Amino acid sequence: MPTYRDEVVVLRTHKLGEADRIVTALGRRSGKIRAVAKGVRRTSSRLGARLEPFMVADVQFSRGRSLDIVQQAESLGSYGADISQHYDRYTAAHAMVEAADRLNDPEAATAHYLLLVGGLRALARGDHAARSILDSYLLRAMALAGWAPGLVECARCGAPAPHDQFVAQLGGVVCAACAPTGAARIDPATIGLLTALMAGEWEIVDAASAHSAGAASGLIAAYAQWHLERGIRSLQHVEAAR
Repeated sequence: MPTYRDEVVVLRTHKLGEADRIVTALGRRSGKIRAVAKGVRRTSSRLGARLEPFMVADVQFSRGRSLDIVQQAESLGSYGADISQHYDRYTAAHAMVEAADRLNDPEAATAHYLLLVGGLRALARGDHAARSILDSYLLRAMALAGWAPGLVECARCGAPAPHDQFVAQLGGVVCAACAPTGAARIDPATIGLLTALMAGEWEIVDAASAHSAGAASGLIAAYAQWHLERGIRSLQHVEAAR
């Protein structure tokens, strides 16, 4: 049976039978992987702790017909314990891995993997507000998938800035002529914050007002869920944690 190795971040797990688990992971080279980890729910298993959500591991798999099989796993990053001790980090991490599960682009697998690992590491260390880390991750992940929001020119007609309306369905900020009735208003400070979140300019992000942070989070959530076509269920718990 052919085998392969990859660095992975565990997205989610499901019970299988009495002692096994199905592990869904994002591989650095392979993209999304679904594999069976046999016997990991037994108390004697050392493998189980290395294959929990938010963990990063070097894993050897054997290829199967529908699901691959986990043969070995070595821990590379134990972020789950630190994340799970803080509700805001825990809910943000769940929203991140749920989005990563949806954004399965094999051509950008390495970039998606590195982005997610960096976000989980920042959450575990508490480098910035959990919601800001999540917002930055969602914007960058959408950009990697080819859905970067337009934040300068009108996303529909290309009219030059400034614009003060944001429409997720049209791709970002839009001019008054393109904006439908009831389009969300966006002030310059919030546009600046969205740009900083996209670029990873953390001094600007950390100094943003609560009003701008809340407005940006709402727009990012609407934008991501529109393009993913299904809601990110974990986001409802992130909102409750704010």
